[in-house]
Amino acid sequence: MDNKIKQLFTPFQIGKETIKNRFVVAPMGVPAYVDGNGAFTERGMQYFVERAKGGFGLIFTGVMLVDNQVEPMGPSFLDHPEIFYPAATRLNERLNTYGTKMICEVGLGVGRNYPTFKSPSPAEVYGYPELTSEALSVDEIHKKRDCIINAAALAKQSGFAGVDIHTLHWGYLLDQFVMSITNKREDEYGGTLENQMRLVKEMIDGIQAVCGKDFPVTMGLGVKSYIKALNKASLHGDEEAGRTVEQAIQIAKMLEDYGFAAIMTDTGTYDSFYYACPPCYMEKGHGINLYEQIKKNVNIPIIARSKMNDIELCADALDKGQADAFMFGRPSLADPYIPRKLEADKPEKIRPCIGCNMGCIGRHLDLGLGEYTTCAVNPRAFNEINTLPKKAVHPRRIAVVGGGAAGMEAAREAVECGHTVEIFEKSKVLGGELNAAGAHAFKEEIHQLRDWYIAELKEKNVPIHMETEFTPDMADSGKYDTVILAVGATPIMPASIEGVEKAISAVELLENHSDVGETVVVVGGGMVGCETAVDLSKAGKKVTLVEALPAVLSSEYVTTAHKMMLQDMMEDQKIEIMAAHKIVAVTDEGAVVEPTDGGERMTIPADKVVLSIGLKPNPSMALDLVGRGVEIYEIGSARRAGNVITAIHDAFNVVYNFE
Repeated sequence: MDNKIKQLFTPFQIGKETIKNRFVVAPMGVPAYVDGNGAFTERGMQYFVERAKGGFGLIFTGVMLVDNQVEPMGPSFLDHPEIFYPAATRLNERLNTYGTKMICEVGLGVGRNYPTFKSPSPAEVYGYPELTSEALSVDEIHKKRDCIINAAALAKQSGFAGVDIHTLHWGYLLDQFVMSITNKREDEYGGTLENQMRLVKEMIDGIQAVCGKDFPVTMGLGVKSYIKALNKASLHGDEEAGRTVEQAIQIAKMLEDYGFAAIMTDTGTYDSFYYACPPCYMEKGHGINLYEQIKKNVNIPIIARSKMNDIELCADALDKGQADAFMFGRPSLADPYIPRKLEADKPEKIRPCIGCNMGCIGRHLDLGLGEYTTCAVNPRAFNEINTLPKKAVHPRRIAVVGGGAAGMEAAREAVECGHTVEIFEKSKVLGGELNAAGAHAFKEEIHQLRDWYIAELKEKNVPIHMETEFTPDMADSGKYDTVILAVGATPIMPASIEGVEKAISAVELLENHSDVGETVVVVGGGMVGCETAVDLSKAGKKVTLVEALPAVLSSEYVTTAHKMMLQDMMEDQKIEIMAAHKIVAVTDEGAVVEPTDGGERMTIPADKVVLSIGLKPNPSMALDLVGRGVEIYEIGSARRAGNVITAIHDAFNVVYNFE
């Protein structure tokens, strides 16, 4: 192991608390943590314990919104301390078994990030620019402040190593107090930076008065907002209307002076959500050079967060003194055992986070499915208590047909459960739709996931029959009692489009790196079409994007961060978007399109037309397998065209539930 990586396993201090290594689980707020009394559930406890078992030195709870006076947002544990205390004490005892410390994150509220909630001053509501939030009164501010202080006292009593005050990042309520764009107050909580920070100081002073100055208090800090205005992100950060790095340095110095024990650094707000919760398009460690400027100006630990899922990058940052520890949020969902695998010198065993946001924050914030938050690549995430590793009582002999994400996950989980399994893949390569999905320069994590699966199957000695088409007759051999069909999907290339044979599918383009000339028309404004358009434009092509619906990225669910960043990248790349137009023909000259509501046809000149209008499941052999003595299951895109999360979760759920 490289000595720089080994340094990630050295301890560091947060106040009086010694943290055993530099690996930290980021705070991620999920309703499944707690019950209707605000107390930790067994499901929530097992989630945290799994990451302690995995070797993380420090874990933050997700934000516990404790305000039960002004704007309750669900259960506050202050309402039922007699229930919260024993559950939290039990959780901390279980974590401490592994030498892991836990910090309880307590929050004031969301402010203008959500409709109906109050903010420091009237402000345009995020996502609803036609709405204006109301301002908090001084009395309401004091009540919220006192809730935080009371919550900290209960947290200390319950065995937490410290509390984190939520937070000067992501544009949440406290963050709104300390940005002039959202704080126009003229009283003691507005105007100068000292006044904007007054509430922060009052809270830590109050906490130290009841908990003592030895009880660590931490704070998250957005180092740069990346916004041009409220509800408008700044892709390159060159028109900053929110917090600048220079302002963040001032705030960090004040936090240290106030007595904060550590600062968690990241970037962005809800208005620039792709910086706050970066999708796959954002480079790893995108904020580390900004965090370094904070580190140079304070003497308390800096914990770097926001897409730090690169071990060598973290080791290098620690070596250079850019940060003291590193937060793994979504990566700790994908693999709770990152530190354990690394300390065993098996980094290749770490299951990669692909930055898709589809199982985690997308379900939580976009779809309102907080109770069912999970991870696209790890179906056990947030459901550990119901998916404990097990061995099947009646081991099966399984043939998996198809070597894409669904097929490989089915085979991997089958071996874990004690079944015997073989994979049949008719092409020359494993990966299926992952091969095209990860072909973009900005989506390398998809190929990392594919390669992780291949390595896992190799280590488990799973027989893989390449360039072999499974036929119904193979089921007659008596060799298998179960057949799992994971045959995937193929691009839709409608025969109704005249000259469609002159076009190329986005999948073929991505898999084969086909030459498309210098001028390209991409048809289909879904996620794949928009990604393809951006990728081609970045390669120097002149791109026109055609979409039949009134707007791109409206035909399917796309997470907020992905949608915002794709739209801004397309604008930045000056991609011409022709919405409300449909393609009717492909000619040697280009794409013939017409308005969807009627009108004259026109030809868009192009060297190549790329179609990205969806996938259709490949033909099923399920009916041909009926009566041949095998159980038949169809998963992933073989059942219905889907995505990574549907493929992997289908496979896991089917195989895990074999008895």
